[in-house]
Amino acid sequence: TLPCLPGARPCIPKDFGHGSLVCVCNATYCDTLDPLVLPAPGSYVKYESSKAGKRLERSEGKFQSTLRTPGSATGGWRCHRGPPGQQGPSRALPAGLLLTLNISTLYQHVKGFGGSLSDSAAMNILKLSQPAQDNLLRSYFSESGIEYNLIRVPMACSDFSVRPYSYDDVPNDYELKHFRLVDEDVKMKV
Repeated sequence: TLPCLPGARPCIPKDFGHGSLVCVCNATYCDTLDPLVLPAPGSYVKYESSKAGKRLERSEGKFQSTLRTPGSATGGWRCHRGPPGQQGPSRALPAGLLLTLNISTLYQHVKGFGGSLSDSAAMNILKLSQPAQDNLLRSYFSESGIEYNLIRVPMACSDFSVRPYSYDDVPNDYELKHFRLVDEDVKMKV
């Protein structure tokens, strides 16, 4: 693998004890990444975070081209870990790991990547100053961040809500005449 390339603005770690490091993101500073670039065919990009302090550290490698992928008559790419001391882009993989990429078979389309916006997440974001909110949201959704493009919002309350609630607590209301959004939805998530 190539050396890990740091982001455009490095993580300033803050230790919360018990091995919990987070990157500082406040009204005046938030770490950022270099713009994401798709790797060339036959190559991969790996982003790694760890308790030891790595935060989306980028490294690159190349798949080993094969004439035939196991179980397929067509070509593909393989990345594997060989014997100790082997040189090459795949040496950072755990021993015994074999990843076979069959480029002739597609199973699904990836629409994007994202996270969940729960009541507790929204409450914490809203407690930040406006500049801190802007920096935090930019770190998730912008090209200088991790470029989320999807968000999952729980329907009604979840285990990250401060109280139980639903959108229609009236028994037998099959036509949903009493359906209403609650303050948590209107003020925090919609």
